[in-house]
Amino acid sequence: MEQIKNLSLLSSLCENVNSAIAVHNPATGDVLGYVPSHNREAIEKVIEKAETAQKSWAKTTAKLRAEILSRWYQLIMDNQEDLARIMTLEQGKPLAESRGEVAYGASFVQWFAEEGKRAYGETIPTPLTDRRIMTIRQPVGVAAAITPWNFPIAMITRKAVPALAAGCSFIGKPAAQTPLSAYAVAELARQAGLPEGLLAIVTSSDAVMVGELFCSSPKIQKISFTGSTHVGRILMRQSAESVKRVSMELGGNAPFIVFDDADIDAAVKGALASKFRNAGQTCVCANRFYVHDSVYDEFVAKFAAEVSKLSVGNGLDDGITIGPLIDDNAKKKVQTLVNDAVAQGANITAGGDDLGGQFFAPTVLTHVEHNMSIVKEEIFGPIAPVIRFHDDASLIDMANDTEYGLASYFYSKDINRIFAVAEALDYGMVGVNEGIISTEVAPFGGVKQSGIGREGARQGLDEYLNTKYICIGGM
Repeated sequence: MEQIKNLSLLSSLCENVNSAIAVHNPATGDVLGYVPSHNREAIEKVIEKAETAQKSWAKTTAKLRAEILSRWYQLIMDNQEDLARIMTLEQGKPLAESRGEVAYGASFVQWFAEEGKRAYGETIPTPLTDRRIMTIRQPVGVAAAITPWNFPIAMITRKAVPALAAGCSFIGKPAAQTPLSAYAVAELARQAGLPEGLLAIVTSSDAVMVGELFCSSPKIQKISFTGSTHVGRILMRQSAESVKRVSMELGGNAPFIVFDDADIDAAVKGALASKFRNAGQTCVCANRFYVHDSVYDEFVAKFAAEVSKLSVGNGLDDGITIGPLIDDNAKKKVQTLVNDAVAQGANITAGGDDLGGQFFAPTVLTHVEHNMSIVKEEIFGPIAPVIRFHDDASLIDMANDTEYGLASYFYSKDINRIFAVAEALDYGMVGVNEGIISTEVAPFGGVKQSGIGREGARQGLDEYLNTKYICIGGM
């Protein structure tokens, strides 16, 4: 794809703007290019164009919208390798993981292209013979989203495509660390035939200004955000002034539980996938491991052995399984949490090394207690603290002892325990004998302070639709 093969072409986005944002490769520190730092006036013009474009788009048929979105899906998959390379360059994850994210992001385009045709209303049995009652589904209007750096394509498509399929327009503000992927997939949407103004990407070094503008603008009817719980609270407060619809996918503190009857080899495999994907920089990755006393030593020995085999380096290099952390602050946080845990009595069983630059060795900590800081905080790095437990009741209490409630995982062969624990875990998503559970066909989201709303599945379309009740009298 000529438009994105050469990263320098994306620097042309900065023409006629007063300032620009440098995009760095976290593995090398090199500057990849520049994107605009849009000011308030420029973003307000984008919002006005989105409002105008949405009114026409809402009048098109779901079938026409599906045809355009289907072409977008195919273009993304046709350019999977180029998109993956851009992602690895600006985000750092290994190239194989980037390819996987491109396919995952494209799956939402494919899914919602068809799901948009099923925005069904209802005919409701009337209580009076001279009336007919029905409901229809209509787009909310202009939608805006603020997306994170850890999944720079999937977080755009998972939010933008249901909005577009529903008949909304969409404005996305990607993270300053990873804007190139967002611009690239938006360019492919244009090539697919999406009308001008319907999908806009804005970038700015003033994230606070963008968030406030999105929340206060009367032209924007819906806000979607993926990021920290702290920022989510701020956006919700700001949106309350205009009673704006919001969906929030916020922090996580996922427990990974291994019961005494678990398949230990399967649990180790699932733990590796859940914890170390994207160097542990995911909101749904396992954050703390609870292992039954009777299988603790076996699990730790096998887990640590596999973790020691993981290869850290530049995601473009062959054989690399762990890339860099996104920036210096992320690495400092990881190092601080490890140091604090060791000071409180934890042992480093694997890893624990600062590898220079923004690289940190995948690490397993043992002799960890439930009350340690590393258990309470969202780590967002390649660190696995492992805690012993002795009985199911105390385990459930520990697993639920957090303000977060996004994802959780456990391994067991006992069908009675499986249902009991799955129902008892206070999380929006539960993986049973699986370490990777995200898919476009299932609703993604959390409870408690991990957010509100759902993405993916039919529920993801509902987030961008209003239900209108129509009563016809005089029959």
